[in-house]
Amino acid sequence: MGPVTLGHYLSLGGMLFALSVVGIFLNRRNLIVLLMAIELMLLAVNLNFIAFSHFLGDMAGQVFVFFILTVAAAESAIGLAILVVLFRNRELIDVEQLDELKG
Repeated sequence: MGPVTLGHYLSLGGMLFALSVVGIFLNRRNLIVLLMAIELMLLAVNLNFIAFSHFLGDMAGQVFVFFILTVAAAESAIGLAILVVLFRNRELIDVEQLDELKG
């Protein structure tokens, strides 16, 4: 077995990204699964940033990952807070039946 190259990391990141896109398109009913798919998408992008940063010898990609993780944590907290409020008011988390957020 040879060394792990940049292509291996990019292939893994691409597979994770594709899996998250499939998760978003196949499951449009459960809000928790949609949030998990979005988080998986962000983690796939972070993996690519870290791989490029490591193989190019530049720290900018790794610093950028910290900003992405901060935004992802805030997005998860706000999304789960909205989910809790909607569940308390409507007692469901089915995305197709939630029409209160329409403008």
